[in-house]
Amino acid sequence: MTAIRRIAIHWLLDGMYRKISAVFAALLIYQWIRCLGDYWWSETFAIVNGVLLVAVLTNLLIPSKTVSIGVQLIAVVGFNISYTHFEWLPFVGSHRKFLNWMYWIGNHFEEVNPYLWISLSILAVFHLIVLLRRKRGYILLVVGAAILSLAVADSIFTPIYLWEEIAWSVFIGLGWLVASHFARFKERHPDNWAQLLEYPLSLFVPILFILTLVMAAGLFVPTVKPVLLDPYTAWKESRGETVTTYVGDKAIVVSASKNNADTHSGYSRNDSVLGGGFTFDYTPVMTVTTTMRSYWRGETRAQYNGSGWVESSDEKLEESQKSIVSGRTLQANGIPDSTVTDTVSQTVVMERKDKFPVLFGAGPISKVTLINGSKEAFPAMSWLPDSWELRMPKSASVHYPKSYTIESQVPVLDENALRSGEAVKPASEDVGEIYTKLYPDMPDRVKNLAEQITKDAATPYDKVRMLIDYLQQNYQYTNTPDLSRKSSKDFVDAFLFEIKEGYCDYFSTSLAVMSRSLGIPTRWVKGYSSGSLPSADIMQMLQGPGGNANPEGAGTYTVRNADAHSWVEVYFNGYGWLPFEATPGFSFPYALPQDEPAPVVQQDPVTDDSTTVAPADEANGFEVKPWMFWSAAGLLALAFAVYAYRAFPVLLRRYRGGPDTVNARVVRETNRLIKHCRKKGMDVETNETVRETMGRWAARLTSLQPQFNLVQHAFEKAMYSSQAITQEEADRVTATMKQIREHIG
Repeated sequence: MTAIRRIAIHWLLDGMYRKISAVFAALLIYQWIRCLGDYWWSETFAIVNGVLLVAVLTNLLIPSKTVSIGVQLIAVVGFNISYTHFEWLPFVGSHRKFLNWMYWIGNHFEEVNPYLWISLSILAVFHLIVLLRRKRGYILLVVGAAILSLAVADSIFTPIYLWEEIAWSVFIGLGWLVASHFARFKERHPDNWAQLLEYPLSLFVPILFILTLVMAAGLFVPTVKPVLLDPYTAWKESRGETVTTYVGDKAIVVSASKNNADTHSGYSRNDSVLGGGFTFDYTPVMTVTTTMRSYWRGETRAQYNGSGWVESSDEKLEESQKSIVSGRTLQANGIPDSTVTDTVSQTVVMERKDKFPVLFGAGPISKVTLINGSKEAFPAMSWLPDSWELRMPKSASVHYPKSYTIESQVPVLDENALRSGEAVKPASEDVGEIYTKLYPDMPDRVKNLAEQITKDAATPYDKVRMLIDYLQQNYQYTNTPDLSRKSSKDFVDAFLFEIKEGYCDYFSTSLAVMSRSLGIPTRWVKGYSSGSLPSADIMQMLQGPGGNANPEGAGTYTVRNADAHSWVEVYFNGYGWLPFEATPGFSFPYALPQDEPAPVVQQDPVTDDSTTVAPADEANGFEVKPWMFWSAAGLLALAFAVYAYRAFPVLLRRYRGGPDTVNARVVRETNRLIKHCRKKGMDVETNETVRETMGRWAARLTSLQPQFNLVQHAFEKAMYSSQAITQEEADRVTATMKQIREHIG
């Protein structure tokens, strides 16, 4: 057993610093990629995190580098196949044609694009960081670059909050430097290292305590506003303006642990944790030219998890229609043939270069006519007939369309029909169980409240209307809800009984969950509200004899990040899915039967009157842009760097004294070498000459005797001789001193 134990200990300690460096490298990469939470797909995170975990484990457990890298590459392939729903495609065409083989291979690579290249890039960066472990300067460079990039992303010009990631990166860097120091100490002084290990607790516990103290100070100190503003922000605020963000598409939601309004409105990428607060961002996203005003539907979520919405297993397994061509009808399940619909034509022009997961349009989309003005160049989109989503491929090689033209078949809202006939019967048998499923740990008082509100309702439609009226009349709209009131872990329960204020996510989720508690099928929908028409178009719309010359609201709407919205779709027997709006101040623009009066056209108001858009600076037709400030700052920084590069050597020489001659430099460097050797434990006697010191060291360290002799002769020539040392001799002496330093550590 003793021999086995020794072998195991030797195996664990062999290359320990390399193994520790692998752990630090993976942790540093993990902290950095966390800031991409709203820009990467969940599959990307699963693949990358899995690859990092396998890379660390193989470095810890497999001694052979070749075998370790081989296992890592196999893991990369395995994770990509598992998380991208990879399908083996049959070979098409003649096996003798090289071009057919290229197409076949390319189609398989396209299925894992861009996940494969992202995971391979992360793996390459991991190995590069591990290779840089040998020098502390490289470690400082890697850690500094990570912290600097996170600090820039965490700046006041973005809503991304990355203080925890920065603090963890500092902690990782400090730990890595400590490990590097002990690794070098062990290499140069193995006997002393063995003695230190006899008392491991007295050695490592103080280090761990200090690092923990530094980490705690970074993570748990209270958040305070900056004492000094940067010049650009101070200048803008002095003019009564606000600093605009460059990340307008940041998700609308933030966790409750962060500031209550530290993000900006926009289309959310992750809905699993709703809540928090936001500030309105009025950056344009798209313009929609439509024959009828509507909400622009994006994605659907069916599974409530107690804190938000996630894609259910049924939704993930939904069969899609992949051959999307111009004019071909897209089948929308959940709308019976007897339902009356209106055809709505829309042309969407994107104002931003963001890539969204779906095409937006009035729900449901029935056909795609043009993509980027063409009937031919259609990307490999897929249509989900149950969820009513027209999804874009996740491949990075496919760009989001700059413009597209679509048609939608919008159901006509007939309230009389919804209060009679098939719509009165329970609809749970016609749709999947997922649309009536409740979160298991949801408090009973949510269901009790829904039953109390709807006790006098005669039909499912009336129950939904009563729930909407109750929410709009008893809860206040605000973009910065007071989260200090929250104690319940359930999102809906906390809103209904504790916070009692919020924005669209609070109202729509509450309506969906309470309706489900009554057995009414619902699903949560996110997208954009209608947007706004130009003021001239609104006036023209209202100039008709009846006060509304354009009851359908046709026109070109500008949709901004502030118009990001969520609502609910409810299923009724014989009628299908219908949208419902629960947020106060908003009204869904329904298509109505011909015999019903047209609704008054109004813009969806933002009830927070304190939010205003800063006017552009139009003085003399010139507007100061943020990029102008950064360009000027960059030029100043470059000029300062050039000046410092030229002036620093001169200032350094003045500080140290003496003329800038080759002889003076040799004397100065020799004195610095003696000081360095003294710090490393080599004795220097008082009033001892350089010849005596170097001679004694050379006698003790015989392997360095030629180097010490060369430095000694060069010093005496530079110090006492009238001859000038040549540049070539000085370079030789400098290289020799470097050899001595490297040898003694």
